[in-house]
Amino acid sequence: MSTDEPPDWERYFGFERPYENQADAIEAAIETVRAEGYLAMEGPCGTGKTMAALTAAASLLRETDRFENVVVATPVKQQRQQFVEDLRTINRGLDEPLSGVGLVGKADLCPYGREDSFPPDTSVQSRCEELRETTADLVRAEESGSQRVDTAGGSTAPDSATPASPDLDGEAGPEPAVVIEGTDDAADQWWDADRARELADTARRDLSGGDDDPLETAGVSAPYGTAQPAAPAAFTDDESTPLYCPFEADWYAREAGSPVGFEAGTDHVLSTREFLPAAVEAGTCPHRVMSVLLENADVVVGNYNHLFDSRTRHLTESILDERTLVIVDEAHRLEERVRDLLSDTVGRVTLKQARRDLGTLLERARQHPDNRERIESGLADHDVPYEALERAYRFYGEAIEWLDRRVETALDERFDGYGTGFVTEVLPDERVELELRDPEVDEPDAFTAWAEGAGYTGNFFRTLGAVGAAVEDVCSQQGIDRDCVCTATGVLFARWWSRDHTAFFREITLEPSDSEYRDPDYPWQTVYNASLVMYNCIPSEQVREILGEFGGGILMSATLEPIPIFEAVSGLESLSTRSPDDEGATRRVDRRSYDLQFPVSNRESWIVDVMPFTARNRGPPTADNHNETRERYAYAAREIARSHGNVLLAYPNYAEAEWAAGRLRESVDKPVVLDRSSSHEETQRLKSQFFGDDHSVLVTSTRGTLTEGVDYDGEKLHTCAVFGVPLVNIGSPRVQAVKHAYGDRFGADNAFPYALTVPAVRQVRQAIGRVLRGPDERGVRILVGERYLPDRPRSVRPFLSAQERREFDRLTPEFLADQLAAFWDGGE
Repeated sequence: MSTDEPPDWERYFGFERPYENQADAIEAAIETVRAEGYLAMEGPCGTGKTMAALTAAASLLRETDRFENVVVATPVKQQRQQFVEDLRTINRGLDEPLSGVGLVGKADLCPYGREDSFPPDTSVQSRCEELRETTADLVRAEESGSQRVDTAGGSTAPDSATPASPDLDGEAGPEPAVVIEGTDDAADQWWDADRARELADTARRDLSGGDDDPLETAGVSAPYGTAQPAAPAAFTDDESTPLYCPFEADWYAREAGSPVGFEAGTDHVLSTREFLPAAVEAGTCPHRVMSVLLENADVVVGNYNHLFDSRTRHLTESILDERTLVIVDEAHRLEERVRDLLSDTVGRVTLKQARRDLGTLLERARQHPDNRERIESGLADHDVPYEALERAYRFYGEAIEWLDRRVETALDERFDGYGTGFVTEVLPDERVELELRDPEVDEPDAFTAWAEGAGYTGNFFRTLGAVGAAVEDVCSQQGIDRDCVCTATGVLFARWWSRDHTAFFREITLEPSDSEYRDPDYPWQTVYNASLVMYNCIPSEQVREILGEFGGGILMSATLEPIPIFEAVSGLESLSTRSPDDEGATRRVDRRSYDLQFPVSNRESWIVDVMPFTARNRGPPTADNHNETRERYAYAAREIARSHGNVLLAYPNYAEAEWAAGRLRESVDKPVVLDRSSSHEETQRLKSQFFGDDHSVLVTSTRGTLTEGVDYDGEKLHTCAVFGVPLVNIGSPRVQAVKHAYGDRFGADNAFPYALTVPAVRQVRQAIGRVLRGPDERGVRILVGERYLPDRPRSVRPFLSAQERREFDRLTPEFLADQLAAFWDGGE
């Protein structure tokens, strides 16, 4: 195809005509991305960002030869569904529709897990992996020797580090058993499809024999029973009958193909609603079906994990390369979300498992001189001496002892009464962070210092990954059936040593546990699981490297401003200005920022001039605290809450929201709904309660789930007010470390604004963006606190958009009631 002329995008646009600014957004995206660049775009509600991005992507995919697929990543479930719906809209106007699939997690797809058919003390993930491994062993062809299945994604041979890449381009003929084919290369196929078919048929016969009820999920019945079947004795050498997964076996029987094709989706786009029940009815693993579909899809819609998390990216790795166009939605959240995904954690349990991996081999060597000779020979093939195995074993044991002592000492110092033995009453039922260095000082962490003192230098740390890989290989050669973790653990410790101490903050995290383990020396183990963590304070370089792997894309949000700061912290700036010493060429980075296009006459926007709502000013959120700051804010909240219709009041945290709700219930003749940090189900119930009324008040945290990614369209919301600036807890060691890292990278003057203020203001802008969701809606947006005004101490006004700076007018609390009444009365 020719790439000289700009693609004709209008035939891919799903509606009769674009919104104002939408055409510009499409053309800007096409121009930038076809030059292998990235477009950073802010567009508030009404811009039509989703359709614009998909239209540009579709035209580039079909009208140029630069791209093979499009991958969408968004952290918001509602937005993922919006991409699916907009792609369907595009397809309705095309003679050759684009094939699309929406991705979900394994827990949402596993038929047994969905219906709680697994033992209650196991997770869906672990049980599923166990059944997959067993099934793979049962279907393995006899001549395949030690070949194994990569249960996370596809098939692998013994020496392969990545899943095989079956040819899945064609659709099968009239036989409906395989709609999308798997591999037809017999040389690469390690399993026996006939054995797999017999396992699936065995489970079908068990059900027809009346021994069990059919498994029902997603509104359909599977051809298997509710219990996992046992393998026939003929399938194993020792006549054992392990449990297996018939859905997995059926996938192997179909030559790793799918019984579900894109034609089964609405307008050629498959969501869980379509492919899950279809796969279950066919008796094939829905997660495997999804993995086949994404290999063949033009457009894949997933979340951030599918691009940035190594633990999840194995699912999409084979479709991500320089011919992939990426769309990153809700990009204002990229920094926060990716920071967690690109952090590294190794738990105490994993340390014990890694040590046990090595100990298993050492014990085998001690049993007989011939064993040791064979093990030494196997290790030598990897240039790993036997002594390195022994030393790594000692290291893991000493590291566990150090970790136990460190946690014990820290908890004894931090929590009064810890030594009394009543640990469940003394220790909090929440995550505890124990920093291993001063978060505001550039220095090595305490674990590294201990390791050096114990003689474990950088050269030793760098060998741990190689030692682990050698141990795993020799265990396999020795016939030791063990799921080893020593390679991954060793690689992590190599990073621990080599990574910068400013950019990666080392700490111990303690997560609540219901363990029944008892150790009189370390009673905290009854309450917590401990982990060593390298927290990624500033992930811009890692994001830059990942984005640099793709052919270009669009990063967009309703609240991306200030875009230059976003480009700096997201890695886009360094992607466009990388030094000549870095691998890869510089990439083009462009920006667009559009105004809210809804009629100005339909909205009022005010800044209420009161003193800052800071922890120092307001004091504790208690009923008996009536200081001046709290009283002024309580007065403003009351005037706003009494106004017309449904009112959303957002506070810096849930504790402040609870205080405000208590005050409002005493002074407002309206239902007051309080949102707390709670389960998803409870939050949905509160949201429905609020939506179901037309005269109530919802009080929540600005950093909560009801101020972002929720569509308050129509008459669901009339006024939104944000109180104060919702900064995160700056006393947290992680937050201090992040601020310090930003100062190191972007300058001390930019540390606090880049790390804390800008993300907080984006949360504020998200909240007030809930009010106006359509051109015919009317609403009021209110920012309460003088920090939103210009020329005030620590003003955040520069971080609002240019349009918001123009539109938000100052008023004092005394004028709120009259101004609100005038606006609402004037529209009636």
